[in-house]
Amino acid sequence: MKKKKVIIVGAGPGGLAAGMMLASKDYEVCVFERKETVGGRNFPLKIGDFTFDLGPTFFLMVDVLEEIFAFTGRKMSDYLTLQEIDPLYRLKFKDVDFNPSRRDQEFMKKQMEAWIPGSYSGYQKYLKKEKVKFDTIIPCLRVPYHALKHFFSWQFIRSIPKMDAHISLFTQLGRYFKSPDMRVAFSFQAKYLGMSPWSCPGTFSILSYIEHSGGIYHVKGGLNQLSASMAKVIEEEGGKIHTSTEVEKILVEDGKATGVLLKGGEKATADHIVINADFAYAMDRLVKKENRPKYTSQKLRKKKYSCSTFMLYLGMKKIYDIPHHNIIFADDYKKNIDEIANTMVLSKDPSFYLQNASITDDTLAPEGKSTIYVLVPVPNQKSGIDWEKEKEPFKERILDLMEQRAGIDDIRNQTELMKIITPDDWEKKENVFLGATFNLAHTIDQMLYFRPHNKFEEFRNCYLVGGGTHPGSGLPTIYESGNISAKLIMERDGITFDMI
Repeated sequence: MKKKKVIIVGAGPGGLAAGMMLASKDYEVCVFERKETVGGRNFPLKIGDFTFDLGPTFFLMVDVLEEIFAFTGRKMSDYLTLQEIDPLYRLKFKDVDFNPSRRDQEFMKKQMEAWIPGSYSGYQKYLKKEKVKFDTIIPCLRVPYHALKHFFSWQFIRSIPKMDAHISLFTQLGRYFKSPDMRVAFSFQAKYLGMSPWSCPGTFSILSYIEHSGGIYHVKGGLNQLSASMAKVIEEEGGKIHTSTEVEKILVEDGKATGVLLKGGEKATADHIVINADFAYAMDRLVKKENRPKYTSQKLRKKKYSCSTFMLYLGMKKIYDIPHHNIIFADDYKKNIDEIANTMVLSKDPSFYLQNASITDDTLAPEGKSTIYVLVPVPNQKSGIDWEKEKEPFKERILDLMEQRAGIDDIRNQTELMKIITPDDWEKKENVFLGATFNLAHTIDQMLYFRPHNKFEEFRNCYLVGGGTHPGSGLPTIYESGNISAKLIMERDGITFDMI
C-alpha cells in the first residue's frame, strides 16, 4: 500500500510531536521550517559562546512527552538528560523571599508558617483538593472537541463541578489561602497563559498544582534539546525536516488542503497538512481569504489574545549565586497586571522572571561565565506602544531592577553581550500575531470546542497543532495537541494504535 504523506508547516513542539507519532506509523512525514534550526519558540538562541532558550524554560508534566516517545517505541531518557529543580523557584515579594519545595515539606512548612502563620494547613488542603481536580480535568483535555458531542461524554460531564470555570483563579485560591500574597504565589502561573490571575478561569489552579506535585525540570543543554531530540526521532523513522524553507501558502482545492506553496515557487503535495505556525498568523498570511470565512483578518483581530513579553538575553562574565528560576514581583502586583492586560501601558514597577540556568548547567556558557534570561510580561501590540522609542529606556529600567531586587550586581560591567526581543520583534520577526507570545487567551469562550479545532473546521485534510488550538499554550498542552492531531489522522486512515 502506498504510504500516506503528511506535510507539517513549522517544526515547533506540536508539529514535532505529531511528526514523531506519524513517522513511527509509516507515514511519509515532511516538515518545512522557516528557521535554520527546529524548535519554533522552543528554539536554541546561540549568541557567541552562549546558548539560551528563546522561549520556554520550565519543563513540566514530563510524562506527556515520555508517552509520545513511548508511542514510537523509545525511551525519552535515551535522548535527554533531565535535572529536577528544587526548591522550584524563588518568589521575591517586597519583604519576603519564598522558595517553594516539593521535596522537603519540613522546609516548606517552616517557610510558610514564618511568613503567614496557619498557611501550611491551607497548602495541605490545596494539594488534596487540586489532585482530585487534576485527575478529573486532565483526561478531558485529551479529547479533540471538534464536535459538540464531546461535551456530552460522561467524562466531561463529571468534570464540570470540578472546573471552577465560573470564578477567577485568584478567587479559587482564596479557598485555601486568605493572604493575597500567598494567593499570588500560587497563581502567578497564569502568566504561562499570558493572563491575569484576576480574570483567568479558576480551572487553571491546576497549573501550580502540576509544579508542586510533579516538579519542574531542566534539560541539559537547555529546553531547546527537547525539540532537537524529537526531530532526531522523526529522521530516525525516515521523515524529512527541511530547515530554512518557508511555506508561503496552504494550497486548498474543492474544500480540502492538497499541499503547500514554498517561498520560491515550488509546490509540495500531501494527503494531510498539519499547521504548526502561530494560528492567527497562519490564517492571516498562509491561508487565502476565501478559504477561511470564519477567520477573516477583522475577526482574528477581534479575538482575545495573551500579553506579550519583553526579553533580555545576557551573556555574563561571572556566575551568580542565585536560584535557577526567579520571579520578582512588583510591589503592587495587581496594578502591574492591570496595566498589562487592561490599560495596556508599560509599568513603572514591572514584575519579571529571571532564569540563572548556568547555576545548574555548565554547558550553556564558557567556564566561569553564565547566561541570564529575563522575561517581562508587557502588553501585546494592540497597545500601540512605540517600541523603537521605548526599547532602550525600558531595558535600563529592567537592568536597574535586576540589580536592586534580583541579586545581579554590577550588571552593566559584567555583561559581555546582550540581545533584546520586544513585542514588535515577536510580531515582525518571529511571526507571532500581535506579538501575543502565549497565543489566544484562555477565556471560557476560547477554550475546548470554542478554540480553533485540531481537525480544522474550514477545509478538510488540515489539522492544527500548537498553542492556538486545543488544548492550549504551554509545552505539555502543545505536545498534547500534536498527540490529538496525529491520532485524528490515523483514525481517518484506519490505522490502529495503542492509546496514550
